Amino acid sequence: MIKRILIANRGEIALRIIRCCRNLDIETLLVYSSADKDSLPVQLAQYAVCIGSPAPKDSYLNQDRIIETALKNGCDAIHPGYGFLSENADFARKCEENGIVFIGPSAGLIEKLGDKQSARALMKKNRVPTVPGSEGLVADGKQAGKIADEIGYPVLIKASGGGGGRGMRRAYGRDEIEGAFDEARAEAIASCGNGDMYIEKLIINPHHIEFQILADKKGNIIQLGDRDCSIQRRNQKMVEESPSKFISEKTRKKMAKAAVKAAKAAGYYSAGTVEFVVDEKENFYFIEMNTRIQVEHPITEAVTGVDIVKEQIRIAQNLPLSYKQEDIKPEGCAIEFRINAENPFKDFAPSPGEVKYLHLPDGIGIRTESMLYQGYKISPFYDSMVAKVIAYAPKRLEAIKRMRTALEEIMIEGVDTNIEFLFLLTFNPDFIKGSYDTSFMEKNTKGLLEWNRAGRMAAAEEAKEAEKEAG
Repeated sequence: MIKRILIANRGEIALRIIRCCRNLDIETLLVYSSADKDSLPVQLAQYAVCIGSPAPKDSYLNQDRIIETALKNGCDAIHPGYGFLSENADFARKCEENGIVFIGPSAGLIEKLGDKQSARALMKKNRVPTVPGSEGLVADGKQAGKIADEIGYPVLIKASGGGGGRGMRRAYGRDEIEGAFDEARAEAIASCGNGDMYIEKLIINPHHIEFQILADKKGNIIQLGDRDCSIQRRNQKMVEESPSKFISEKTRKKMAKAAVKAAKAAGYYSAGTVEFVVDEKENFYFIEMNTRIQVEHPITEAVTGVDIVKEQIRIAQNLPLSYKQEDIKPEGCAIEFRINAENPFKDFAPSPGEVKYLHLPDGIGIRTESMLYQGYKISPFYDSMVAKVIAYAPKRLEAIKRMRTALEEIMIEGVDTNIEFLFLLTFNPDFIKGSYDTSFMEKNTKGLLEWNRAGRMAAAEEAKEAEKEAG
């Protein structure tokens, strides 16, 4: 059994893992960069080791240093959280080679599913619906143009090994395709060092729906329901909710079966997420499978009562799942808003700096995950997300109202945040009715920015009719 876990991450996900390990009586060792020396995870982990300077390549991406630290300090396992090395097959393989348990799937599975084109081919072979597109990798812009002419415009050019929205470009006609291909590939090489590209038909303004999967090493696979992640800005999720208001129960059941089939086809184990795009007629298509914990996992925990991080660790210890599919009965609605240190009124520019005053929300149905404390200095070296607020209620409209109350209560002074922007979003009629798709931010950002505190009453009045309709 695992006795000590090295946590190769930072921020709120590092705290989440520390808390789970405490409940399991597992010791924690946190590796951190010099920029994070005063962070809450460093203070709360039982052991902490500085492994480098602020640049990720010198610390959180320094594979050899992390492995060396784990071996030197008697760690049985490494939990990578999300981001950084969580989907890095080379790192997972190094763990395996050094007798360290990687809390996640095998290096082979990460490779198989991390390559989006090969994952797509695997799903197509196993009759999981996929978006029409190139049969293999695309060499250059000219070949991209020929393929796009065949499948029809618009198309989406995607990096096979990309993630987080990087290495993606849209092309709406022949005159755009070559330039878009070159831009996407350059970005992919810069972000992940892999310039392999493919093309698929662009589904206009789809819904982005994902299913949480848990699978053990004994062949047991369950799904924990869906999450709607359609509200995105520049392919980065901002708001997530479970269950989706858009899809019908009939479609939900079909997608759940497809998600389990996808995991079985890959021989998957650990926590994972099968992601789909869904068109206006509720036709759904596989786009990728994430082989890690997701930022938005708390909303699934809220509606199912399942501790996903705990199950991850159990699976890594070769233990069976704690649940069978019939045990999973999602109830109510949970919504997560990502709080970022950024200024929406200055094109969402990052806002690092010292937190002068802090108050985090609480109350029935409210869960806040954050590494902030008063006096903490938000670093400019990492992602700008500083907290997640999760609101749960038996009914969706009640969850929205609880989220409003939480956003009014939260106070982070000393840096700019997107709290006011998110608060106003909760009054948007399309959001209230759940009738939004991935075009939501494109359509509504300008209007939300024009609303301000003086416009709250107008926003509230506009929302009333939508609330009546939403019930």
